Amino acid sequence: MFPVRRLFAVAAFLLLAACAAEDLTKPPKPIGNFALGYNIVVAKNAQKVGPSRDATAKEWEDAITAEIARRTGRLQGDKLYHIGVGVDAYALALPGVPVVFKPRSILSVTVNVWDDTAQRKVNAEPKRFTVFEPRSVENVIGSGITQSREKQIQNLAVALARAIDKWLRENEAWFTPEAAEARVALGAMGAAPSAATVAAESAAGNPAAAPPPAN
Repeated sequence: MFPVRRLFAVAAFLLLAACAAEDLTKPPKPIGNFALGYNIVVAKNAQKVGPSRDATAKEWEDAITAEIARRTGRLQGDKLYHIGVGVDAYALALPGVPVVFKPRSILSVTVNVWDDTAQRKVNAEPKRFTVFEPRSVENVIGSGITQSREKQIQNLAVALARAIDKWLRENEAWFTPEAAEARVALGAMGAAPSAATVAAESAAGNPAAAPPPAN
């Protein structure tokens, strides 16, 4: 039988290897002509769901803005696109919860992308993301026990920035010259997407809903 201790060591190695494989200091693969313009996060309407540590709107806004900039801000396309994020709901795993539950923190947000030139949203419908705190050696027994509140927020911000990047890459066709020209031909939706406009759209978001159980 494979020794339990060895199995845990292998799992820990794989987790660490997965983390080490992502190097954000290297030039990223382009996403069409995408370059990050405004990067605005609004969390004033965020709801704490279920048993959870507290987090302020500013903490969410600062952490998510920084992680999107660190990842998506590396893209060097020749056209500006703005990302607006509205934080809808969150749960930060509590300390002292029995190990058997292994609670994970969770974050739910709504995201829109704006085309700066066309003055239109790129995505037809707001995109809802629900992300869990990434698995790691440190939180394998439950992040409420092993992670500080600040670290949980940071972990969720990293997971969200990664999910947004993946979504943009899955929809790379949005960021081609042809798609950009088609949006311009449709005409602007109104005033140019100023920072205030993107912030207002982000704040509207979707009604906060309880995330699924974080087991």
